[in-house]
Amino acid sequence: MYYAHSTEDGHRGNWQPLREHLEDTAVRAAAYGAAFKAGKAARLAALLHDLGKYTPGFAARLDGSKVPVDHSTAGAALVLALAKGDDRLIGELIAYVIAGHHAGLPDKQGESLATLSERLKGFSDASLDPVWRAEIAPDASGLVPAFRWEPPPARGAAPAEADAVRARLAFQFAFLGRMLFSCLVDADFKDTEGFYCRVEGRQVDRAWPALQTILPELLARYARRMEALGSRDTMVNSVRSAVLDHVLSRAGEAPGLFTLTVPTGGGKTLASLGFALDHARIHGHRRIIYAIPFTSIIDQTAAIFRELLGGEVVLEHHSAIDEARAERAPAAAADSEAASRNKLRLAMEDWAAPVVVTTNVQLFESLFAARPGRCRKLHNIAGSIIILDEAQTLPRPLLAPAVAALRELATNYGCSIVLCTATQPALDAGNFPAGHPVGLPLAGRELAPEPQDLARKLRRVTLRFAGEMDDAALVAALMDQSQGLVVVNSRKHALALYQAGQEAGLDGLVHLSTRQHAADRRAILADVRQRLKDGHPCRVIATSLVEAGVDLDFPRVWRAEAGLDNVAQAAGRCNREGRRPVDESIVTIFTAPDHPPPPEIKSLSGDLGRMADKHEDLLSPQAMEDFFGEVYWRVGPEGVDKKAILSDFRMGRGNEGIETDFAYRCVAEKFRMIESGMEPVIVATTPEAWSIVERLGSAAIPSGALARELQPYIVQVPPKARALLLANGHVVFRAAEQRGDQFAVLMTGSLYRPDVGLLWEDAGYLGLEQWMV
Repeated sequence: MYYAHSTEDGHRGNWQPLREHLEDTAVRAAAYGAAFKAGKAARLAALLHDLGKYTPGFAARLDGSKVPVDHSTAGAALVLALAKGDDRLIGELIAYVIAGHHAGLPDKQGESLATLSERLKGFSDASLDPVWRAEIAPDASGLVPAFRWEPPPARGAAPAEADAVRARLAFQFAFLGRMLFSCLVDADFKDTEGFYCRVEGRQVDRAWPALQTILPELLARYARRMEALGSRDTMVNSVRSAVLDHVLSRAGEAPGLFTLTVPTGGGKTLASLGFALDHARIHGHRRIIYAIPFTSIIDQTAAIFRELLGGEVVLEHHSAIDEARAERAPAAAADSEAASRNKLRLAMEDWAAPVVVTTNVQLFESLFAARPGRCRKLHNIAGSIIILDEAQTLPRPLLAPAVAALRELATNYGCSIVLCTATQPALDAGNFPAGHPVGLPLAGRELAPEPQDLARKLRRVTLRFAGEMDDAALVAALMDQSQGLVVVNSRKHALALYQAGQEAGLDGLVHLSTRQHAADRRAILADVRQRLKDGHPCRVIATSLVEAGVDLDFPRVWRAEAGLDNVAQAAGRCNREGRRPVDESIVTIFTAPDHPPPPEIKSLSGDLGRMADKHEDLLSPQAMEDFFGEVYWRVGPEGVDKKAILSDFRMGRGNEGIETDFAYRCVAEKFRMIESGMEPVIVATTPEAWSIVERLGSAAIPSGALARELQPYIVQVPPKARALLLANGHVVFRAAEQRGDQFAVLMTGSLYRPDVGLLWEDAGYLGLEQWMV
């Protein structure tokens, strides 16, 4: 008998038979794939994924042999022999999937010996026991899902148009490959986890209820909350109620792509959630995924959802704590029994929760990932309602591949997607030439009532352009205003301005940036709201994290030069409730001579300047649409796919008919929404946080459960800075023997203060003395 997984039992009484593992994994994978009509292909991938374990070499590995065995390539090679005709192309996708189920999806071609082509070229089935055919009897027919495939180019189409059609078709197939990969790696993980939990007493991470099962209760909770908030005591609240009523009336619309364009403070968050709940009731969606641009505000939104729907149904997942680098090892190292066990401890979230609150980075980088741990959640996105809060923040250099993923999710994976923002980017296909990569079919899909009328009713501020203002001028302006907000473009500038304000003796001075972890930011924001309410001095210096969705209401705001979308978001923190005169609620735009903006923001500031010459009301929907049209025109089609990611998925005619040339691993490395690749440091500033850190040493607790609890205590730092902190002993990897390099914990507490956060500069020093102000 052949086995999939072993234990310490020398008599093999509780070892897992290989046939059992393959069949059980296939059942799970088929169920996952059925959510997007690809259950049969997912089942075949699972049946064949461990085919290489039908060898004497792998049996010896389970008995203690140290000789490496590649057990992934066999299934990848043999699926190509089994799949014929139209199924051959799906078989090729399955080959990528099986070959990468430990080390990650490979590229088809390249110099590395880990490419799919090189691995297949070197494969021989001489040692494979033919008993596998009788034990699992794979069926490789009928694999092509009934998708809305991109139709072939029209006869006589221009070459550029034909190339665009072929590129979209290649993207569809490549996307399907990654979704099948998700089905396999999650099913493999779950079956392996179940086996070891039974025999070793491991802790299984939490199980979640199905959305459709609990939806009646969620809708009732939502209705009770809206009734309690039903006051129309101000014009702003009256508008919010009207927005909510109109948005809910559209819940019966056919699933697909939507926009929700409501000015800041107009109640987008609760309105979009209400739409999602009712839309799911009508159309049977499986979960709601709410994606937010910044980690800094995710805890606020998640807290609102937990209070409204109940904490037992909401997963807050933004943790930068990812799989240890062990998972990124070459195939030979990852393709082992030890690797299977390690994955159980290192695994992160699978997004099986009915409501997921996450970040754009987590969502989109996962959609273009190659590693098993990052991809295992993807099949759970199928059949979801995805709300993209502040959709205008999607980075322009990656906009074309991001939009391609959204289009495909809406077209073939049963998703409804709401582009929810106060500053809607001009992504309607009608705004672009035919075939432009970022054009979406959005005509008639606006959920809000008359966005232009809403903008007029919710106009609450006056914009002023002040030209240059150095830090001394900003401090002087704050001196004259007991309550005010200054938003700058970098953490460095925020800290310097805060120090200048302290030296000037400003009362009620607050610094807010991502140097601070979420738990401290939450406490700071609660204090700021109370000060504003009580009329006490409150002068906040912040980075752009304060702009998207943070519920603050200042009488005056200063914003460093940026794009019109950022200016509009900053304006949303001024006179938010509409209780002050518009001409006294001033948002001042300034340039900072000592802290020039990065090139991208500088160019957007130039676009803003051109809009100021064309539009009397810069916060109107017309001005915003014109602004984004200007931005997209300036960067051109190449600028919205700056890394040429879409061209890394190619298909063409080969010896076996149409063949693929997909660069999955290369794309995963290219698709980085945060270029600097910031790395997490856990700053455990409370006894509760330290108790979680101490539990890292318990191998029975999954990393995902611990990472979930540690999320509020994470600070993202530049890679070089973290390396220096590690080298000087200020940060250490805790429980490295169990967790690898997943959990980097700050040990030198003096490097962190709640008011300024983590000061990683000059990490060679022993403490914070040089930073005292």
